Amino acid sequence: MNWVNAIVQGILLGGLYALFACGLSLLFGVVRVVNLAHGDFAVLAAYLALVVITTTHVPALLTFVIVAPLFALFGYGVQRLIIQKSLEVSPLTTLLVMLVTASADSHSFDLGSLISASLRVTPELSIGYVPLMIFLTAVVVLIGLQLFLSRTAMGRAIRAAADDQEASAIAGVNTRHAFGIAAAIAFATVALAGLALGSSSSFDPSAGPSRLIFAFEAVIIGGVGSLWGTLVGGIILGMAQAVGAQIDPSGGVLAGHLVFLGVLALRPQGLIRARLAI
Repeated sequence: MNWVNAIVQGILLGGLYALFACGLSLLFGVVRVVNLAHGDFAVLAAYLALVVITTTHVPALLTFVIVAPLFALFGYGVQRLIIQKSLEVSPLTTLLVMLVTASADSHSFDLGSLISASLRVTPELSIGYVPLMIFLTAVVVLIGLQLFLSRTAMGRAIRAAADDQEASAIAGVNTRHAFGIAAAIAFATVALAGLALGSSSSFDPSAGPSRLIFAFEAVIIGGVGSLWGTLVGGIILGMAQAVGAQIDPSGGVLAGHLVFLGVLALRPQGLIRARLAI
């Protein structure tokens, strides 16, 4: 039963990694930008949520209604004012690096009794409500993105701009605005990832790079540019880490890296064909 529990916890952990990865995948799939500050932006979102909680005393679970829209606006501005200008010079200049200046103390969100509450499946297996909520949030976000990209005019414009920027511009698509909307969505999802991080574990200013690595590995495993691939990649990475930790408590992260390297060697294009919207 310990192995079953490890697999279940790994699947739930994959939801967190998918939240981190979907914004990274979307931004690269549409704008062709590798955002090296992705993990730092998630930590920044967590700190912003912490400020909102301490100043307004709203419940931690409701901070997303403030933080996510703010990050969406921030992402749109970053795309229009910084990334787009960089793209006009060279795509290589869009590799962003950000330093977050904050206290070195670790923080986490106070969720009260919810943080330790769990659903008892069997006497040996229980599923925490917080990891389950994070996993379901990742699924809902991916479904929402899929529907947005495939069934709305703006979503189709984003897909057209991603496929052929010049042709879509000739057809009347405002590619800069489309890229800005894509960046806004990507930044909103990274804000959700930061809130999920603060809800499930502690965070500090140095937590960003490790989360970037996990998000990057999930994207590569699932397939660059594939939204559902990020969930598959996140689940595989989470399961590898959980099972590896079951074998050796210090080998969880290493097991995830080995799985990533194995996929990179055997199927460098990822497990799912990279299509922005299906």
